[in-house]
Amino acid sequence: MVFSSLFFLFFFLAAVFLAYFTRKNINQKNIVLIIASLVFYAWGEPVWVLLLVFSAAMNWFCGLLIGANKGKPRAKLFAGTAICIDILLLVVFKYTGFIVENHNMLFHADVPVPNIVMPIGISFFTFQAISYIMDCYWETVKPQKEFKKFLLYLSLFPQLVAGPIVRYSVIEKEITDRKASAVDISEGAKRAILGVSKKVILANSLYAIVEQFFGSDITNLSFLGTWYTVILYSLYVYFDFSGYSDIAIGLGRMFGFHFNENFNYPFICKNISEFWQRWHISLSSFFRDYLFYMPIFGQPRKYLNLFLVWFCTGLWHGASWNFIFWGLYFGIFIFIETLIGKKRMKKWNIVLTHIYSKIIIIIGFGIFYFTDLGQLGRFFLNITGISMISNGNEFWDVLTWNSFLNNIFLIIFAIAVSMPILQKLKYFFNEWGNNTVFMIGSIGSTVACCALLILSGILLVDNTNNPFLYFRF
Repeated sequence: MVFSSLFFLFFFLAAVFLAYFTRKNINQKNIVLIIASLVFYAWGEPVWVLLLVFSAAMNWFCGLLIGANKGKPRAKLFAGTAICIDILLLVVFKYTGFIVENHNMLFHADVPVPNIVMPIGISFFTFQAISYIMDCYWETVKPQKEFKKFLLYLSLFPQLVAGPIVRYSVIEKEITDRKASAVDISEGAKRAILGVSKKVILANSLYAIVEQFFGSDITNLSFLGTWYTVILYSLYVYFDFSGYSDIAIGLGRMFGFHFNENFNYPFICKNISEFWQRWHISLSSFFRDYLFYMPIFGQPRKYLNLFLVWFCTGLWHGASWNFIFWGLYFGIFIFIETLIGKKRMKKWNIVLTHIYSKIIIIIGFGIFYFTDLGQLGRFFLNITGISMISNGNEFWDVLTWNSFLNNIFLIIFAIAVSMPILQKLKYFFNEWGNNTVFMIGSIGSTVACCALLILSGILLVDNTNNPFLYFRF
């Protein structure tokens, strides 16, 4: 089941809300959410709900054992056991085929490649479980004694299948004691509608253009055509994933949960380090807190750990070499910026820093797109202009120009929404200190959200297959 579907928006969610808000106490409300979350997850693949429950039971039990053995060597043993099982499950279901394919290529073997279906969301709920185990071991959280409360944490449907990766410490108290006020419900609904609109109106429209150019062989695609398409793809990924995060954060707030932000207008960054402080914040902070400072050969090694983090960041996104290259690609620029230093970079011309960062980011999304390494090679030839010399490709082409003219308002609107304009408008209406201005802002935002919901619903009528990109990860 996906958020951007008419069934979810107008039936499933309505049914869950009715059942949830008619319950009297928090225990009953939690049971409603657990049942809804398991149904939500089992809707597309009922078998894998057993894997989710197993992961929850195993990590919950190991968390109790860690808590019962504080400061003892056995605590480390139980933590290591839980993490090893979590990683093993992730490797088996996500990377087995990739490992076998590369084994066959390296050793000229003919081992059959297993066709294992990857459970949706396994990367997200596995990382949540690992963060919980690590926090229990470090004693930054107390182990949850009730299994149903831990199951709720791991399976909560707003963020179950595509994040954000929610730390247990963030919602620990809200699992037991929370209230959804009228403001929470209103603001949460607006945030969720904004997320749906990002996906349905912007992301889907942008992806249709991207597929027109990148969906087939790009050997003869022009220089500007390649840049045009990869820029739109960058915007597509942002709206698709940040849209999902908006829905997750909005729905969570409507039920009384306050998840951390996952995106903070990443395209306004001035360097690559800042980009990753604004993009997929829950993942980058996970690797920073749980992997970057991990001792290698007895102690943390700054630069070795840095490249380990970016290798894992790329690998986490998919069982394909292009994702590994993508992670290491950003790791190289983070390494270079670390050597230069923040103080020196602040002295750079701001226009040049924006140009530098956007070029690196946009090319990075090209690496992200092409899982076929042959196509990836052709992409680099096109985007650098080498193909104009080696293959006689054009600098620009009529198809690209016509596409740009036909979609110019969509592109301008997408770029505007990717900037913090809405945030500044909200701040203006909320902080102006005038009740009339505040009321105008409240009524205007409500009307706008209703219009966006109606428009999104109309666009969804003929769109039966509407998955989010990060369902793959």
